[in-house]
Amino acid sequence: MEQQPRRPHRPAPSQGLTASQDPALSQAAAPLLGMCPDLVRFATVAGLEHLSAAASELGTPQSTVSRSVARLEAAVGTPLFDREGRGLRLTRQGRAFLARVQRGLEEIATGCEELRLATDMPGTVALGFLPALGSAPVPLLVSWFRDRHPQVRFQLVQDNAQGLLDRLRAGEVDLCLTSPLPDEPGITTLPVAAEPLSLVVPVEHRLAGRGRVLLAEAEHEDFVMAASGYGLRRLVNSLCADAGFPPRVAFEGAEIATIRGFVAAGLGVAVLPPSAVPVPGLVDLPLDDPGASRTVGLTRVTARTRTPVVSDFIDLVLSRAQECFGGPVPA
Repeated sequence: MEQQPRRPHRPAPSQGLTASQDPALSQAAAPLLGMCPDLVRFATVAGLEHLSAAASELGTPQSTVSRSVARLEAAVGTPLFDREGRGLRLTRQGRAFLARVQRGLEEIATGCEELRLATDMPGTVALGFLPALGSAPVPLLVSWFRDRHPQVRFQLVQDNAQGLLDRLRAGEVDLCLTSPLPDEPGITTLPVAAEPLSLVVPVEHRLAGRGRVLLAEAEHEDFVMAASGYGLRRLVNSLCADAGFPPRVAFEGAEIATIRGFVAAGLGVAVLPPSAVPVPGLVDLPLDDPGASRTVGLTRVTARTRTPVVSDFIDLVLSRAQECFGGPVPA
């Protein structure tokens, strides 16, 4: 009986990675070849089990592919292929190594694609902000920016001042709109607006008919305060201390809308920035105390390279912040 010629062994698709077989590698072939050419050539040879076919696939001279394989085998200290005539077959060690190389190349290709998306226009802006800024300023800024760049995506995160700084340092967000302004190494802060603070009281309150007040006139009132950890809480505590009394805290809330609701229910008074819309049952009395304002700033990590889309968003905030915050831009 005539012996049939043996067919060359081909690994299953999951065992090999070539520029044509894997979409992620195809899209990032140029950077992958620039960063780790020996690994790309090894993976391609492993998928085709033929040097000349791999060279054709890569558009590279066969001698270059051969040298890459030899260099890689020398580096790992063991043969990765058995030579069978004009073909090649992965050794047991080569198959194990290929699985690792394949996962590594896929991760690098994914990373290259993520970098491309982050740096090309359109891109993504990851913005952190205080919950109180979510009612008007932030939606307006995002809307104005999307009018110019409709394809830009936003990742929006709300947190207190300390939480926003933690997220900024960790790289979870590109920028933060926050108050009070942080003063620490490695953080750049650009003041964008000064929001005047008012004493907010129910309409039936004894002070409701006044045009303006001093905070000391509320010394014996119950206060509804922002929760601990929020910059507004520290600011109001400081203003009360300057006025000569510690506030008597009756309730705490994380959201300014919640604080206003408690004041409207007659459960205390509060010191708050202006509301985007009038709230029934409440009167905002501007404070005549020195320093009775909240400065909002745009913060970023100084050493972190800004993408073009993030730089454009910073420019928009600086040029139009006064329109949505209502207060003057601090000097």
